[in-house]
Amino acid sequence: MRLRYIELFHAVLSTGSLTGAASLLNVSQPAASKALQQAENHLGFPLFSRVRGRLQPTPQALLMRHQIDKLMRDLYDLRRLALNITRPESHPLRVTCTPALAQVLVPDAIARLGEVYPETIVELFTQHSAVMCESLMLREADIGLTLQDINHHGLVQEPLCRGNIKVIAPPGWWPARELDRPLPIKALAGQPMIGITVQDALGAMLQNHLAKVEPAPQTRVWVQTYQLACSLVARGGGLALVDPFTAQCSREPVQTRPLKLEMDVVLYAVYRPDSPLNGVQSRFLDVMRQRAQAMLSDAA
Repeated sequence: MRLRYIELFHAVLSTGSLTGAASLLNVSQPAASKALQQAENHLGFPLFSRVRGRLQPTPQALLMRHQIDKLMRDLYDLRRLALNITRPESHPLRVTCTPALAQVLVPDAIARLGEVYPETIVELFTQHSAVMCESLMLREADIGLTLQDINHHGLVQEPLCRGNIKVIAPPGWWPARELDRPLPIKALAGQPMIGITVQDALGAMLQNHLAKVEPAPQTRVWVQTYQLACSLVARGGGLALVDPFTAQCSREPVQTRPLKLEMDVVLYAVYRPDSPLNGVQSRFLDVMRQRAQAMLSDAA
């Protein structure tokens, strides 16, 4: 299977016709038809049969489809990487961060950076940590910001600051005099909780600690983001455990207390070791570190 045959096979699968495949590949319809015939002759079996005017993959083609799709995804990633390697340096600051950090912390740091580098062009987008690693490796972003220890062999992770897990509750849940007191995790026994199904090290550790509480907290609602947990807590849905930045930046009217637990939340900057940070990128990380530490100090 030569590369041009693979591309044609995938194009026909996507469009259902040779005409559509030819248009997608920017070749003539006779050229596409000839290439398909050559591919079938080379393989020794038909790839498509015509059914009611459309090309349907044969059983042999369906057996190959999974691997063809995988090859095309890899080819697409290779093209994205090649494009980003040769991309002009007109965008010196490309940052990706998790949704929790995108609420206030990162925009605040970018705004402060703009006071020093007013001409800097910034690209900011949000991704979960696994997708973030892919974007960094494909050079679609230069810096990632996450609360997860990603442990990726192709990336450097630099800790910027450390904080503590917070417990959030609906308004009036605790007396005002108790808000500064750390809450023992055993105090969550039997309490209504909003569960957070974040598939990262932080979420896993929190669930492990909660699993040891007896009687178990009553978790009837599960969400995928800390922000959604804040919204449900504010509306009386129960308690939730969140990172300190979500607790500090939330615009929801929730009460917040530190959780009495020997467990740090670390803010990491992630970047490629083969791409030294330029002056703007280094200054941005300095500002991020300062703003994050100041935010946690205010919360304390």
